[in-house]
Amino acid sequence: MSRPPSADPVRFAYWVPNVSGGLVTSTIEQRTDWGYDYNRELAVLAENNGFDYALSQVRYMASYGAEYQHESTSFSLALLLATQRLKVIAAVHPGLWHPGVLAKLGATADHLSNGRFAVNVVSGWFKDEFTALGEPWLEHDERYRRSEEFIRALRAVWTEDHAELAGDFYRIRDFSLKPKPITSPERPHPEIFQGGNSTAARQMAGRVSDGYFSNGKDFDGVTEQIQDVRTAAESAGRTPPRFGLNGFLIARDTEAEARDTLREIVAKADTEAVHGFGSAVKQAGSSTADGKGMWQDSSFEDLVQYNDGFRTGLIGTPEQIAERIVAYKRLGVDLLLLGFLHYHKEVEYFGKKVLPLVRELEDHQARQPSKGSS
Repeated sequence: MSRPPSADPVRFAYWVPNVSGGLVTSTIEQRTDWGYDYNRELAVLAENNGFDYALSQVRYMASYGAEYQHESTSFSLALLLATQRLKVIAAVHPGLWHPGVLAKLGATADHLSNGRFAVNVVSGWFKDEFTALGEPWLEHDERYRRSEEFIRALRAVWTEDHAELAGDFYRIRDFSLKPKPITSPERPHPEIFQGGNSTAARQMAGRVSDGYFSNGKDFDGVTEQIQDVRTAAESAGRTPPRFGLNGFLIARDTEAEARDTLREIVAKADTEAVHGFGSAVKQAGSSTADGKGMWQDSSFEDLVQYNDGFRTGLIGTPEQIAERIVAYKRLGVDLLLLGFLHYHKEVEYFGKKVLPLVRELEDHQARQPSKGSS
């Protein structure tokens, strides 16, 4: 199933650094901070420099270069209250949340922020977080089956009175939530995103999700993944979810400066933490029948940015990065989820140097005659 590139401009999100250690597992200087004051300033800066979304990370216990972390939903609400336009996506784990309880929290956060709350349903890669809390660790595809049921339950509670669900993981009986979240014809409930690269994740996205986040990919990887998600959506009789792509952005005045920065990040990698993270995440998806899954083909260098952000190739001059972003848009990417080394400085640089070039290229592309026209 093919689809022409969206006429809408590509949107931008950033990873909220609410976890210590920054966005790369390296001893290189990262002028970032996991605390609230820093992140409040960053959220305001981001919404004033072209960002539509922020995604709060979720870790529940110290691990792999992330010794400290703020809880995602509460931190997201704090950022919503500090901003005017930014939509904030809170990452949540089925198995550690009940969908009805999250629906209540989300409805309140949505009213307090005038309709800017969203969630990212994370099926889970970190086995120890579950077992340390006495919760069962499910086999890979079962985790995604639980997540799909979680999303169906969440959507039902947000949109229906007397919601009912008789599932394998969740049972809801005659449950009515009031007040419900803020709605509009374009937004019947808070947006529901999900992550994952596996076949189970792609099929789930097509069936139930509003937005899908992929780990970092090159053009071929993105093309394959978008095709799979769209095929799953077509089979389910749904409009395909918006496609979000993770990328670590290193924009410098010259390509040599950008490449030198990448080399320094990798050269100063925290080897023990990277290998520990790699072992944890690769076992999380190793049980898939077809070998597809997040991090399954990630190299050591890829794992230094723990969502494969280097693989997207947003490294170079503003002109080079803008051209690559628009190339991804032509393939069907709707949303870029970005991480940075020095957040405040680089978010502002992005807004001033990169984003205007992206919009110019989009405008130029929109003015080109479509194929087949005279």
